[in-house]
Amino acid sequence: MARWEPGTVERLQRAALELFASRGYEQTTATEIAQSVGLTERTFFRHFSDKREALFYGQEQLEQAFVAGVAAAPAEVSPLEMVCAALYSATDFFPDERRPHSRVRQTVIDANPALQERELHKLAHLGRAVAAALRERGIGELPAALAAETGITVFGLAFAQWIREGEQRSLADIETAVLRELLDLTADYRRRP
Repeated sequence: MARWEPGTVERLQRAALELFASRGYEQTTATEIAQSVGLTERTFFRHFSDKREALFYGQEQLEQAFVAGVAAAPAEVSPLEMVCAALYSATDFFPDERRPHSRVRQTVIDANPALQERELHKLAHLGRAVAAALRERGIGELPAALAAETGITVFGLAFAQWIREGEQRSLADIETAVLRELLDLTADYRRRP
């Protein structure tokens, strides 16, 4: 039977994304998602609390990758360098073969204000988790918050560039370019009289 096959979560996620992209998020029900892969609505709700979670499933693993990157950074580096370690740690979630999926997912999110709000909430939660990880490393409240928010901004800008049509660079390469821009901006500020 289809409902007992492995990979149920992934099948439901793929089906949800396809239906959201072709029919629209609001026009698609959890029942339709489940039925499109031969499952029941009950099975859908065993894995997801609601249909939007099919788009946001895996957030905990991404957060763990960021936090692990902070924890693994050498003790002698700055808070921003710890955040850079977190950024690079999380790039494993976004290999090049995932780019088409991420593009479609972002298109679905961009077309729905409630999903945009959920995405912003996800990024804010990620920033708080990174700040907490920095504080656990002995970084003060303000530097931890500044470094974490900066890292999330870099991630957001790099991700948006990574999913653009025609973009070929890896997410890590784009993050490096965004970080260079940030360092150039801060260098300009430091040179002011």
